[in-house]
Amino acid sequence: MRIGAHALRNGLLVAPMAGITDRPFRRLARRFGAALAVSEMVSARPELRESRKTRLRLDHAGEPGPVSVQIAGADPQMLADAARLNVAGGAQIIDINMGCPAKKVCNVQAGSALLENEALVVRILEAVVAAVDVPVTLKIRTGPAPERRNALRIARIAEAAGIQALAIHGRTRACAFSGSAEYATIAEVKSYLRIPVIANGDVQTPEDAKRVLELTGADGVMIGRAAQGKPWFFREVAHFLATGERLAPPPAREIGEVLVEHLDGLYDLYGGEHGARVARKHIGWTVRALPGGEALRSSVNTLHAADAQRAAVNDYFERLAA
Repeated sequence: MRIGAHALRNGLLVAPMAGITDRPFRRLARRFGAALAVSEMVSARPELRESRKTRLRLDHAGEPGPVSVQIAGADPQMLADAARLNVAGGAQIIDINMGCPAKKVCNVQAGSALLENEALVVRILEAVVAAVDVPVTLKIRTGPAPERRNALRIARIAEAAGIQALAIHGRTRACAFSGSAEYATIAEVKSYLRIPVIANGDVQTPEDAKRVLELTGADGVMIGRAAQGKPWFFREVAHFLATGERLAPPPAREIGEVLVEHLDGLYDLYGGEHGARVARKHIGWTVRALPGGEALRSSVNTLHAADAQRAAVNDYFERLAA
């Protein structure tokens, strides 16, 4: 699959997830086989550009290319300016968020709220594409509500505006994350578009990835929650798609090594105390199905020092491996 001048090694993409797909997570996902890892969403509002949260979200040090940054907003000029600034900061792909259903995003008419206003979608896409000389991609949902699915119209607008790839989550804004993803709309969009289409939603297993690709005819799948706590999920999906066989789960020692690498990346990015707070959820996701995992999760949630947290995780996996 190609996005502009960028040839991706496969069709496995990391879905942008606020508070999760930071630099350490993206680097691990890429190492385990993801072809592209889109950054956490960053606001186009000028007053937020210098905030610590935004600066951390835009830290791409040591990250393999192509670097994709997702921007969000509802003002065409602000989004165009944000795209230019991010390209100057190293972004090689600009992704526009029209898929987030969160109330705080939709209440300012950004994210999936934009699907209600197709005329504004045209102005935003044309402004951002004209502002930068790197590929611009778009993430959407299937429409505002099940009875008002307009993904095909939005997709045609996007292709005409010069968007280079389109990711579609198989739910509407009104659905949020409830119910099951619907793939017929994605298949319809794919049948009409020449640009790559990436299917998103409810890919929880390697078998799901194969099924979604077959149902939609999409060029790739975008994976989010299934990779929380297990970045090696991309390796498992790639192997299954290539061979039709499941990889054996990683041994405890490898899981521990990967988690410690993730923790070190978080401490480096956020600092020790803040990094330890961010790390708690990742530790919990990693060990939730492992023997004694709940006890470890409860224990690390009381630790504030990075060294103590790292030592507790190391000790747990040494005992598990033994």
